[in-house]
Amino acid sequence: MTEIVSVSGPELVTYADELATLLIEAVEGGASVGFLAPLERTSAAAWWRERAAAVESGSQQVWIARDDTQVVGTISLARTALPNAAHRAEVAKLVVRPSARGRGIGRALLAAVEEWAAAAGLTLLVLDTETGSDAERLYRSEGWTPCGSVPDYAADPYGALRATTFYYRALGRPEVSG
Repeated sequence: MTEIVSVSGPELVTYADELATLLIEAVEGGASVGFLAPLERTSAAAWWRERAAAVESGSQQVWIARDDTQVVGTISLARTALPNAAHRAEVAKLVVRPSARGRGIGRALLAAVEEWAAAAGLTLLVLDTETGSDAERLYRSEGWTPCGSVPDYAADPYGALRATTFYYRALGRPEVSG
């Protein structure tokens, strides 16, 4: 059984090595999640540990999916400090271990983020993903709205420039005061 939990900053540090393994496997499998192959374990673990302060401050949330033996997925939500953007956040780093794909873990992680964001009063989520990727098919099937693509936006793990499609998800309408 897979359990999805939100982690605190100290817990994120504790899980950093497992999350590094997850990230390395994803990059080696061709996932375009911001890193180039080969991704070194020390760099991947350090990247996760560096997120702990943001998690503790509340500007970022991280969830993990774990089964009985290991972390099998993760997703993050980044909020901005800008006053005019307090209603929105960016979904990032939806990663599922290649051996655990096809079990609905990505959908469950995405649903957890959307549920948390709505409960926190956020009304808009945004994300970007490599055009034509499995992730893009997931977002479309879950009702996310594409709002444009940019050619050659980011390099895949092997350095080839790929198009990126941007998506949004409206969670509700902000209340009008006055």
